[in-house]
Amino acid sequence: MSAHPSLDPSVVRWSVPAAERGDRPVLVLLHGYGSDEHDLFGLVPHLPERFVVASVRAPLAPPWPMPGASWYPIEGLDGRDPAAVTHAAQAVLAWVRDAVGAHPVGFLGFSQGGAVAVQALRVDPDAVSFVVVLAGYAAGGELPGDEVLAARRPPVFWGRGAADDVIPPALIDQTAQWLPVHSELSGRVYPGLTHSISQDELDDVRAFLDARLADATAPNAG
Repeated sequence: MSAHPSLDPSVVRWSVPAAERGDRPVLVLLHGYGSDEHDLFGLVPHLPERFVVASVRAPLAPPWPMPGASWYPIEGLDGRDPAAVTHAAQAVLAWVRDAVGAHPVGFLGFSQGGAVAVQALRVDPDAVSFVVVLAGYAAGGELPGDEVLAARRPPVFWGRGAADDVIPPALIDQTAQWLPVHSELSGRVYPGLTHSISQDELDDVRAFLDARLADATAPNAG
């Protein structure tokens, strides 16, 4: 798998027109398998207004009859190739460099998008300030950025439902071991929640993002 399609900038949904973005922090939304850029954009009213939100569409089409788009192929519940997740993260980071520039961004990803968000952090720790992973996971294997992350421990929020049976238990266990070593981890398991997002989780995400804004404006920030 040597090449990965690039993201289409014409289908990105922005919360703020280009003329009004200035130097505001950017939060990139990465949707799940079979969805598109419109899905997570519905979260914008629940997020801090200070962020410029960009919701992007994955570049791949899942097999018919699945609608929407995908970040990487899935061959059954256990068929998630870490190399494919890396290629997807590289495509997202290339789009970020073109659309946002050199300023670090935050990522919020659901399911597949959460896996890509974590992988983007691993591929280029300098390009990503923080990550919110909802019903997602950290891919296996090792990447050059892992050692950097273990030293820096950037903020990561990981939320998942106790009744979520979409992500294989082995990947959940792997993520539960990997994230505490490579991030300043916060998060929660939500009783009764399936492969979805609840209001309680959104409240926790809002608190996490508010804390990131406070970090950015602290006297010793940067």
